[in-house]
Amino acid sequence: MAERWRPETHTFHLPEGEMTITLKDVAILTGMPISGDAVIGPQTKPEGGWGPLIRYRLGFDMPTTTPIQGRGHPPLNAGQVSVPWLVSHIQQEVVINDETPEEQVERYARIYLIGLVGGFLFPDKSNRWIQGIWLELLTGDWDAIGQKSWGSAVLAGLYRELCTCSKVEAKQAGAAMFILQLWVWEHLPMFAPLDPRPYRRNDDELNFLQNLPYGVK
Repeated sequence: MAERWRPETHTFHLPEGEMTITLKDVAILTGMPISGDAVIGPQTKPEGGWGPLIRYRLGFDMPTTTPIQGRGHPPLNAGQVSVPWLVSHIQQEVVINDETPEEQVERYARIYLIGLVGGFLFPDKSNRWIQGIWLELLTGDWDAIGQKSWGSAVLAGLYRELCTCSKVEAKQAGAAMFILQLWVWEHLPMFAPLDPRPYRRNDDELNFLQNLPYGVK
């Protein structure tokens, strides 16, 4: 599909004509909002760089020199947080019960959002680093976070990455490529996998799926 992408028109050039991923596709497939405030990050680095802000917002004492399991990369590097380190650290530390303070629960929830947005919706090409810029967008007011047009931002990132990876010298791709995969399965069914459960879903399954985005179905 990347070889069929034309940066000039942001469309796939196919034998049958031109097609592209629209905002409506993103909304239906993922359930993300496509209206609301624009997702705009800070234009300048915070005073002292991203490192102190990341430590303060996440609440972790992350070393900047200790390699990750001998791989030569520290958990915090030039304003980026290591995805493997964050996941392993959370799995070891997070224990939530009825006695957990509300502030602690909110901190864990924000860390989850940072991992979801920075590592899944806007991943880098290595899928190993989360940019510190997401801390500014995901540590504010809860209602303000939910009112942002995340679907629009994700689609813009996908367009930009398709323009980059359509070049002959490109070897990797970032962005939310799972949306492209779901879109292809829906619009070009010859590429879709066979239904792993061809039997008729029962009423409980159907009721459960009604409240989920179409991409989950």
